[in-house]
Amino acid sequence: MRSKATLFTILTITVLSLNFLKTYAQEVGNIEGRWNLTISQEGKELPSWLEITHSGNSTLVGRFVYAFGSARPISEVKMENGVFSFAIPPQWEPKGVDMQFKGTLENGSLKGTMIYTDGNSYEWAGVRAPKLPHNADPVWGESITLFNGKDLEGWYAEGENQWVVEDGILKSPRSGSNLISDQKFTNFGLQVEFRYPEGSNSGLYLRGRYEVQIADNAGLEPSSVLFGGVYGFLTPNQMVAKAPGEWQTYDITLIGRRITVIANGITIISEQNIPGMTGGALDNDEVAPGPIFIQGDHGPVEFKSMVLTPVIE
Repeated sequence: MRSKATLFTILTITVLSLNFLKTYAQEVGNIEGRWNLTISQEGKELPSWLEITHSGNSTLVGRFVYAFGSARPISEVKMENGVFSFAIPPQWEPKGVDMQFKGTLENGSLKGTMIYTDGNSYEWAGVRAPKLPHNADPVWGESITLFNGKDLEGWYAEGENQWVVEDGILKSPRSGSNLISDQKFTNFGLQVEFRYPEGSNSGLYLRGRYEVQIADNAGLEPSSVLFGGVYGFLTPNQMVAKAPGEWQTYDITLIGRRITVIANGITIISEQNIPGMTGGALDNDEVAPGPIFIQGDHGPVEFKSMVLTPVIE
């Protein structure tokens, strides 16, 4: 039987632990969750994304997506006197300088500063990522042919245009501008037929915010940053990419945040939720309709057909 002193000690430790957790929860407040960030950098408003969650009782961790690149882990989000901070190591430059973030929660929103890899400081603001409702029994509308097989009607390039149409094929023969649809969409099914040369890399952005990767990755293990992945977030259950130069297909369904990707007739992502915008998103207004956007700034790619079927809201 335990002595009264032992029981008193256990009770004291329990009370202190509960008080610590209560204090910790009060200090953390409501910064946990997913946030859509806008970074004001060099005259541009760059959409980014932040997730903060807890690991164990008193450690905050997370993930971060900058204006380009994939989602990266945050090993620790530190909290001191109502100010949280974290660092993001360089993604491609191993000897580069970490990005340093500081922020506060005010009236339900985040705001703070970022010291970029160039040493300059920039301001940013964040709002909670919205819930996007899923319709389990959608009513489909009339299909829309996005590429007419003749010209670039219905599309525009972000910068100097390298896209051409030859013999019924939409082509980006070299790295250059991204191509964006004039029309914007919310929930839909999208069927595309595409091919690429050896070593090339492209992607399809759904609503202009979520990239499904197109890349020469045949024979590799599946990854969220390779063929068929939702870039940096969702990994296909198998690699089904064909050899470069072969025509391939995606049949993608996006309703709310939930996505299904069928590649070359095989379901590789089934009814998975996309956590947030991927790197390279046009904006972070997730509740608004958005365009289909073809990545053209990485490598050559060709499209034979592109048909979208909207969900009737």
